[in-house]
Amino acid sequence: MTAAALITIVSGRHTHLRRQRDWVAAQSEPPITHVVVSMGDPGIREVLERRAELPTELVELPPTAELPLAAARNAGVARAEQLGADTVVLLDVDCLPHRDLMADYTRALVQLAGRRAVVSGRVQYLPEGMAEADYTADGVARMGRDHAARVLPGPGELVEADPRMLWSLSIATTVGTWHAAGGFDERYVGYGGEDTDFGQRLARAGGSLWWLGGAGAYHQYHPTQSPPVQHAAAIARNANLFRRTWGFDPMEGWLRELHVRGVLTRTGQDWHVLEQGSTDDA
Repeated sequence: MTAAALITIVSGRHTHLRRQRDWVAAQSEPPITHVVVSMGDPGIREVLERRAELPTELVELPPTAELPLAAARNAGVARAEQLGADTVVLLDVDCLPHRDLMADYTRALVQLAGRRAVVSGRVQYLPEGMAEADYTADGVARMGRDHAARVLPGPGELVEADPRMLWSLSIATTVGTWHAAGGFDERYVGYGGEDTDFGQRLARAGGSLWWLGGAGAYHQYHPTQSPPVQHAAAIARNANLFRRTWGFDPMEGWLRELHVRGVLTRTGQDWHVLEQGSTDDA
């Protein structure tokens, strides 16, 4: 029998985490534990206490100048494995899980048994300005919109995908596949590149990414910039690391737009910041 854990990494976003926990409590097949990794945010403990009945494990990382996203995911999976999980679901703090998210992911990985696979479910984006009363199963289903770059298989169907499209917003895999890929590369610090790198590590290990028609999640609104100018320094640094590792650029659209805007420039193969952005949280 599968023992699946849910893992969420977080810094700030307390309201988003509180709502997510409400939805985790309604799962048709609950996770054995919800591992929440706090990236230097002591206020997370209080948020978790509001749902004290949920099996929960808090991992607290010390404050750092930039968010250690890759290291936080690794820490969450490591703790889940210590607690007996053989399957892990990584869900962004902004995402509200459909009541069947854990069940759908578990069934998909059983279907792919014997393969090294990472499965990515359907994520729909919620608009700004929703009232608290709208955060119901019917409300989010009505207001959510799909991402234009995502493939949408039919209900329960699996479609193999390009590993360069791996995005840890909502993914599931076995602990065995996680170890085969080597987890996330902790040299990536701050925003950008670590997900694409994990996709390449998965492919190098003989694994594959799959879109799943199910395991739905609803992404709560938060302000964003496109391209994310405020993260330009981290994007340049992580893109350079990625190219030296894999021989091609990640985040090509962002790099191109930041270059056009005069924020980034390129010398040889390396990107550099011309206009220093801020280091606000993602």
